[in-house]
Amino acid sequence: MIQTAYKEAYRPQFHFTPKTNWTNDPNGLIHYKSEFHLFFQHNPFGINWGNMTWGHAVSPDLVHWKQLPHALHPDELGTIFSGSGVVDWNNTSGFQTGDEAVLVNFYTSAGSHAAKEVPFTQSIAYSNDRGRSWTKYEGNPVIEHIVGSNRDPKVIWHEPTQKWVMALYLDKNDYALLGSTNLKEWTRLSTLQILDTECPDIFELPVDGDAENTRWVFWGAAGKYYIGSFDGTTFTPEGGALRADYGANFYAAQTWSDVPESDGRRIQIGWMNGSNPPEMPFNQQMSFPCELTLRTTSEGIQLHREPVAEIENIHAYTHAWSDRPLKPGEDLLAGLTGELFDIRAEVALNDASEFGFKIRGHDIRYNVAEQQLTFLERSGPLAPQNGSIQLQILVDRISIEAFGNAGELSMTSYFLPALDNADVGIYAEGGTATLSSLKVHELKSSWG
Repeated sequence: MIQTAYKEAYRPQFHFTPKTNWTNDPNGLIHYKSEFHLFFQHNPFGINWGNMTWGHAVSPDLVHWKQLPHALHPDELGTIFSGSGVVDWNNTSGFQTGDEAVLVNFYTSAGSHAAKEVPFTQSIAYSNDRGRSWTKYEGNPVIEHIVGSNRDPKVIWHEPTQKWVMALYLDKNDYALLGSTNLKEWTRLSTLQILDTECPDIFELPVDGDAENTRWVFWGAAGKYYIGSFDGTTFTPEGGALRADYGANFYAAQTWSDVPESDGRRIQIGWMNGSNPPEMPFNQQMSFPCELTLRTTSEGIQLHREPVAEIENIHAYTHAWSDRPLKPGEDLLAGLTGELFDIRAEVALNDASEFGFKIRGHDIRYNVAEQQLTFLERSGPLAPQNGSIQLQILVDRISIEAFGNAGELSMTSYFLPALDNADVGIYAEGGTATLSSLKVHELKSSWG
C-alpha cells in the first residue's frame, strides 16, 4: 500500500500521532510563550512498545502539531519513562542561563531496562531554549529508588506554601507526595492510597466557576479521580473514587502546566490505547485535548470534560437545523458522507424511546429509559435535563469521542471503520424527538 505521510488511510487527521512507530503516555505537558509542548512515550526504532524515549511536538492551538526531534534518550540509568514538566519562572533550580525562563522535565529512569540493571529512580532535564534542546541534570537521579517500580513524577507549584510538590506512583495503590524548593532536593510529605495505578496528576479547580470555592483533584492513569483538599502536605479526599471517562480507550491522561491565567483553563490529553491499524507506519494516538471543569450535579461535585474550543479552527462546511421534529424512519443526514466531523446536538426527547447517530456503520445510541449512551460496546450514564440531552461527538478516521451535557459524560473510543463506508445518519425510535439544535461541522485535516 503506497502511503503519503499524514495522509494514510487510517491516519488520524486531528488527533496527534507521531510520524512513525509506537507511542503511548503523554508526558511533560508545558505551555510557554504561546506554545503547547507535548512530549510522549515513543519507540524510535519500532512499531511496538520498547526503547522508551521522549518524543516531542509543539502546537500553537492544540490542534495543529509539529513534531520536533526527540527530547530525552535512554542512558545508563535506563530508558525514559513517563513524567511531567514545569516552567521554573523564578529559577529556583539555578538552571537558567539566558533570557528565556528555564523549562524543567521530570521523568522516571526505568533502571531495569538499562544495560546494567539498576532500580527505577526519578531524574530531571532542563532547557534554556524554549524546549528545543535538553540537558540532563548531572546530579541525576534526584530521587533514589523508594519501592517497586516507583514512577511517573507529576510536579506542580503550590503557591500558598511556596514550594514544588511532586505526586509519585509507588506500588500497588500507593502514591507519595514530595516537596522541594529547588526541584533537585526532595522530601517526603505524605503518602496516600487511591484505587488506581500509575501516572498521577494533581490540580486545583474552581467549583461552578467560583474562584472562592475550589477543590483539588487527584487523578490516576485509568481515569479514576478523587475530589478533596490539599494543604501543601496532605491530600484529603471528600469521598470515594469517581470515573472520568466511560469509553474503551482512555489512559494515562495528564494536564498542561503553566497555561496563562489570562486563559484560565485546565487542559487535559490522554493516550488512546487502541489496536494497531493495519499497514500503518504509526501505532497508537492521543485523545483530543479537553478542558476540565468542576460542576455541581445531582450526584455532587464532578469533573466535566469538553473538547477545547480550538476544534473550531478546523471547522469547514456546517449543516444546521433548529426546532426540527425527527420522526421514526426519518434521516435528516441521509446522503451525507465523510471521515471528520464535530457534531453538536441538543435534543428534546419527547416520546422517543431512543435517539442516535449512525457513524460509518457504528451506532451511537441513547436509550431514554436507561438514560445511557452506548457505542462501540461501551455505555455511560447521561440523565436528561428538563427532558433534553446535549451531545458533542468528534469523529476522526479511527476514533469517536462523545461528550454529553456539557461534558458531564465523556466517552473516548478507538474504532476501525470499513474504508468503503463513510455514511452518516441520525434517527429517533419509538416516538418523535425534536432537534432543538443540530450542527454537523465537517472538519479539515489539521495536517494541512
